[in-house]
Amino acid sequence: MDPNLLNGTTLAYIGDSYYEHKIRIYLLTTGQTKVNTLHKMATKFTSGSSQSEIIRYLQNESLVTLDELKIFKKGRNQSGPGRKNIDQTTYHESTGFEALIGYLSLSNPARADELIDLSIRYIEGAYEK
Repeated sequence: MDPNLLNGTTLAYIGDSYYEHKIRIYLLTTGQTKVNTLHKMATKFTSGSSQSEIIRYLQNESLVTLDELKIFKKGRNQSGPGRKNIDQTTYHESTGFEALIGYLSLSNPARADELIDLSIRYIEGAYEK
């Protein structure tokens, strides 16, 4: 399957799943086993606002390549009208982030995992402050 042939929303669909799975695996390494607590912990990584913050951080720190930014924009520009609980810009940015993760999960899983690791460190650092 050539991820270059997939549209942004399809990439976001697979990226959402891949990212959520990796976050859940990470959370299990913390030693927590209560599902309700794990779910609450996961939302700080997987919410639209968190994903929007993550992609802004990755861009501001020049941690994504120009080609990766193109994939992000492909997902950001194709996302729908948004959600009730977050503003449209945040929704589009989070969808773009998911599209990037989806693209990389299919084309370069090691790079997808690297960006997810950077995301975890960023969010963990933000919550420690």
